[in-house]
Amino acid sequence: SRRTQGRGLGESDSRHAAELRDFKNKMLPLLEVAEKEREALRTEADTISGRVDRLEREVDYLETQNPALPCVEFDEKVTGGPGTKSKGRRNEKYDMVTDCGYTISQVRSMKILKRFGGPAGLWTKDPLGPTEKIYVLDGTQNDTAFVFPRLRDFTLAMAARKASRVRVPFPWVGTGQLVYGGFLYYARRPPGGPGGGGELENTLQLIKFHLANRTVVDSSVFPAEGLIPPYGLTTDTYIDLAADEEGLWAVYATQEDDRHLCLAKLDPQTLDTEQQWDTPCPRENAEAAFVICGTLYVVYNTRPASRARIQCSFDASGTLTPERAALPYFPRRYGAHASLRYNPRERQLYAWDDGYQIVYKLEMRKKEEEV
Repeated sequence: SRRTQGRGLGESDSRHAAELRDFKNKMLPLLEVAEKEREALRTEADTISGRVDRLEREVDYLETQNPALPCVEFDEKVTGGPGTKSKGRRNEKYDMVTDCGYTISQVRSMKILKRFGGPAGLWTKDPLGPTEKIYVLDGTQNDTAFVFPRLRDFTLAMAARKASRVRVPFPWVGTGQLVYGGFLYYARRPPGGPGGGGELENTLQLIKFHLANRTVVDSSVFPAEGLIPPYGLTTDTYIDLAADEEGLWAVYATQEDDRHLCLAKLDPQTLDTEQQWDTPCPRENAEAAFVICGTLYVVYNTRPASRARIQCSFDASGTLTPERAALPYFPRRYGAHASLRYNPRERQLYAWDDGYQIVYKLEMRKKEEEV
């Protein structure tokens, strides 16, 4: 009986082994075909990628030879039409406090550092503080900032472990924050602010937060009524703060002229508004902006997101006219810019693009030079 059972198991094992051999013999040719097809697809993908890169270089060349017209409404700007207002020091030419006279010639290259956080956020350095520290503010409504000792720590796979966390007493709104001179400047929605009803409907409060002491040292309600998002494609941001060689600026928009951006020069010590301008730059399809040497550069995109381009500039000092301003495209990216921060010490832009952190290197020229 046992001998018969053992013989039965042996025959079963032999049958299974034979079936496995037959299956293997049938699969080997199919695997070889699949491998060949995979290699063919890989070769085809490499070929297509090369064609796309070549096509983009050709498009960049054609755009350089045939630049688009700037988004400037000359009738209002020159003749003093409906967009012109005069309230105190509003729309007066800005007197430069430095000898900075540069403008963008081209966005030369980019370096994608990593992917950290959600689709909207901000990362930056302090142009007046320690050169190595990296500040990361993830999200459009949050109260905790990440501070990395150096860029190398931020690029690590487990970057968050290397960061210290700074919690602010009031959550920020949007992606318009700025780190400048050891302080975090940001806009908060006060009780009754935008969307909250009450007397402070459509107003925002600027906060000056000391990063080392972790205390609020000053605050001020931004002196503009009926605030609306300045960028048509970045609707969570109501005030976008910027720093350049001249100091602190704010980009905003109001219901009074819901088609164009406004620019304000701020006192970084007191948060007082020193001057204001109504710019000719449209809100529609704008996604972000920054300031260099007293000139506002507005970046535009499309829905769905495509290649971003600087298509409007406004020089508060009146030195750079729209006709002499370059209108460069940004290199190919992932989606749309949630924020752009210019570092005047490095002449680089720190960009947040759909959760990716990118550095753009800028090529500059004198404002008086021809494009």
